[in-house]
Amino acid sequence: VQLQASGGGLVQAGGSLRLSCAASGAAFANYLIGWYRQTPGKEREGVSCINSSSGDTYYADSVKGRFTISGDNAKNTVYLQMNSLEPEDTAVYYCAVVPVCTYPVVVYYGMNYWGKGTQVTVSS
Repeated sequence: VQLQASGGGLVQAGGSLRLSCAASGAAFANYLIGWYRQTPGKEREGVSCINSSSGDTYYADSVKGRFTISGDNAKNTVYLQMNSLEPEDTAVYYCAVVPVCTYPVVVYYGMNYWGKGTQVTVSS
C-alpha cells in the first residue's frame, strides 16, 4: 500500500486545515491508519489513529477536542480535520499504516508504510 499525505499549508493561530491521506494499492479499510508529526530535532510523535472497520479513533492529549480523524472508504482516504490550530502544531505531518490503533498513539518498531509528509505551519 502507498500513502500520500496532502493539505498542509500556512495558517494563522486559531485557524483550520484539513489533511488528507490517500491510499493506493490496497483498500485502506483493511488497515489501521495513523497521523504523526515531527519537528526538527524532535522525535516523531503520534497525533491520532483510526480503525475504519470498527470506527474507533484515538488522539494525543495535545490535540484532543481540536482535531478529528475520519475515513472515507469509497475514496480510500483518511482525513485529519485540525481546528483551533496553535503555533505548537507546526510540524511535518505524516500518515502511516499502524499495527495497533489505541491510546496512546505511538510509533511502533517496524512501521514500514509511511506517506510523504506535508508541512503545517501555524503563525502566531
